[in-house]
Amino acid sequence: MPPDTDSQSTPSKEMKFIVDGMLGRLAKWLRILGYDTTYSAHLDDNQLVRLARAEGRLLLTRDRDLSRRRGVQCLFIKSDCLDEQLDQIHAELALTGGHPFSRCPVCNTPLQKVTKPELEGRIPPHVFRTHTDFSVCPNCDKVYWPGTHWAKMREKLIGFRFGQPSRKPPGPMK
Repeated sequence: MPPDTDSQSTPSKEMKFIVDGMLGRLAKWLRILGYDTTYSAHLDDNQLVRLARAEGRLLLTRDRDLSRRRGVQCLFIKSDCLDEQLDQIHAELALTGGHPFSRCPVCNTPLQKVTKPELEGRIPPHVFRTHTDFSVCPNCDKVYWPGTHWAKMREKLIGFRFGQPSRKPPGPMK
């Protein structure tokens, strides 16, 4: 079933989203997948609609009334379960995974690769000794590296990117 929209959205790796306050975990995972995803728990319905229109974003919402607004592309998210939300988006929008780990999951800013010497003293000594690949968010200054949690996240993303259900790895998503 296509998204509830005034005009059908075209599937695209460069699709941009705006996510309502009920879908914070989904916003984080769309950012991890590499999609430009605006999220603020404090935006009201009118602000969400204005931003979606102004920035050409698809509005993702669990609010049935908001999903029926005219003049804004919108997808009503049916489930409260993150895995089912990702599966729905994959099925209805034909997304293939964007550019994983390219955006800050906290603030949505594109990450920048940095060299190891630039981080000396900013990260735990064990991480500094055992890792070589690092990225930094130029907005919130958070440092990222492929730690142990990264492998679990990557498994989930591989399932999403190749059209498999995202329920593959055991355990709940955080």
